[in-house]
Amino acid sequence: MTSYATVIIPVPLKQYFTYSFDSKTQNVTEGVRVKVPFGKRQVIGFVVETTSSHPEVTYEIKPISSIVDKQPLFGRNETDLALWMEKFYLCSRGEAIGTMIPSGKRDSSIPTLESDYEEAEQITPTSEQQAAIDEILSGRHRSIYLFGITGSGKTEIFLRTAESVIAKGKQVIYLVPEITLTHQLARIVARRFEGKVAILHSAMTPAQRIKEWRRIKHGDVSLVIGARSAVFAPCDDLGLIIIDEEHENSYKSGSSPRYHARQIAQRRASVSDAMLLMGSATPSLESYQMAKNPDKLYMIRLRNRVSGGHLPSIQVVNILGQRGILSPVLKQQMDSTINDGRQVILFMNRRGYNYSFHCNSCGFVLQCPHCAVNLTYHKSDHAFVCHYCGYHSPLVSACPECHSLDVSYSGFGTEKIEQEVKQTFPDARTVRLDTDIAKERDAISTIIDGFRLGEYDILLGTQMVAKGLNFPNLSLVGIVLADSTLNIPDFRSAERTFSLIVQVSGRSGRYDDKGKVIIQTTKPDSPAISYAVSGKIDEFYEQELETRKLTAFPPFTRLVQLVFRGKNEEKVRQTASFVGEVFAQSIKKYRKPDELLEMLGPSECPIAKVAQNFRHQILIRGENPSRVHTLISRVVQTLNPVSGIYLEIDFDPLALL
Repeated sequence: MTSYATVIIPVPLKQYFTYSFDSKTQNVTEGVRVKVPFGKRQVIGFVVETTSSHPEVTYEIKPISSIVDKQPLFGRNETDLALWMEKFYLCSRGEAIGTMIPSGKRDSSIPTLESDYEEAEQITPTSEQQAAIDEILSGRHRSIYLFGITGSGKTEIFLRTAESVIAKGKQVIYLVPEITLTHQLARIVARRFEGKVAILHSAMTPAQRIKEWRRIKHGDVSLVIGARSAVFAPCDDLGLIIIDEEHENSYKSGSSPRYHARQIAQRRASVSDAMLLMGSATPSLESYQMAKNPDKLYMIRLRNRVSGGHLPSIQVVNILGQRGILSPVLKQQMDSTINDGRQVILFMNRRGYNYSFHCNSCGFVLQCPHCAVNLTYHKSDHAFVCHYCGYHSPLVSACPECHSLDVSYSGFGTEKIEQEVKQTFPDARTVRLDTDIAKERDAISTIIDGFRLGEYDILLGTQMVAKGLNFPNLSLVGIVLADSTLNIPDFRSAERTFSLIVQVSGRSGRYDDKGKVIIQTTKPDSPAISYAVSGKIDEFYEQELETRKLTAFPPFTRLVQLVFRGKNEEKVRQTASFVGEVFAQSIKKYRKPDELLEMLGPSECPIAKVAQNFRHQILIRGENPSRVHTLISRVVQTLNPVSGIYLEIDFDPLALL
């Protein structure tokens, strides 16, 4: 008997597609994935409805090729969330549901937490922690923010709250910003939650993620731990969502739909009547401002370190004009720390060996042929590498333009720092952790565990080492160039710099009073650096809020970025220009008297070309978030697709590059 299935394809098209199947021989139900013909290829689609009635369509209905799942992977909760995302982010429902559901066609074994990790030690909360737990569990607030200094015991408060929620038969989603933290947290909770724990993150194989997804969907899991995408975990009895290190940019998706895990969590908590609990030592400016209204977000302050340790002493070193990467002050402190049997972390927010190749004769700079960015020299790869598209270029000793041998390299990254550290401290056990190293299987957990167990003296890393990691024997943190993020042309650069300094510094001296931080910078008088060093967190936030208010940037306005990209530069420019004219006319008709609602651009993006795609942008900002959204939705609905041009819409962008 022929039946019909309505199938969503994960592509940027707003329509559904109908396929036929034999209901006697094929068990096609809502919530399963199917393989279907789509144009000239076979794709995976998601079944959202079945019927025995022949639908009225204008195209030939083709049969389903095969069924991927025996049991449904998603249900009404997931399809309702996809519908909300379609409206909120102006993406297709296929893109939304494709973002939620892991790929993968068969189950694969995953090491169980019970066998991998030892039982977590039970900790007695301090009076400050207990007061926070009591307030959270009082039921008076549904959205709560733990604003606590580094080492104040936020994790224990999160876990105690989770235990209470789980005891009532509810499920908990616990988000962390980095996969490195997933491993650390898994170690803590393994036996504490009696094996009813699932892990979801992008480093797992698709088959492993599917297996964990099924366990969650079947109700075999009480606690889900994961990075950004774990916010979609199919918890049908959701009682609590935790967002640790809420300020981190990694909670924002870099591809369509460009969702923020915090926004998805807020939506899911609202629909499920679940509690949302966030925390950080450096809240995002949006959350800090929102918490000024306790009815929207109730903030709890934690001002003491639970271990009895104090915040580390911080010394700023001006390296303007300095030769070499490590200052004499930092070298001396590293030597003293290692001789005392303690550990060192060096932080540098830049990969590679040298940052760019420059000809001193003609001024030529080696750039990626596919992107408008300089290539970075990677010594370990013996190549120049593009950090945007992955392009590799062989090494050159002469200028490709004028053939001069008078060439130089500028800047430095983690590889070059590693070389200088090993030359300066040849007997120290040094290890590097950045995204180049992390590509190797199990490299992250191996290095993190090794450093925790004392197998290394010096850990050199990028942002991975700044995010919540806890090392008992660590007493010195060196920030090699604190102002590297200040030089980025973005209105959030001061906030990012401040947050990085506070977070990286907070790794040091958690268990004693011997923690030290050395901050190297060429801009010691920058407010972001001086406020972070002096520990004046609220003062920085208030000053930054005042600056944002004066310049009409978030959180006082809503900002939306529309990026037009394609391989034909003139076509991209013309499309952006045409859409800009449409927006200009629409704003003129739609804007109320004295309302801030404006368009910036069209213009080239600061990075005008990525992966052979030219990029132009339009920015829309306004004081009323819902009216900004309505304006963009109305305009986008009137636009006809342009062949070869792709439009990316980013609501509340975290970067404008």
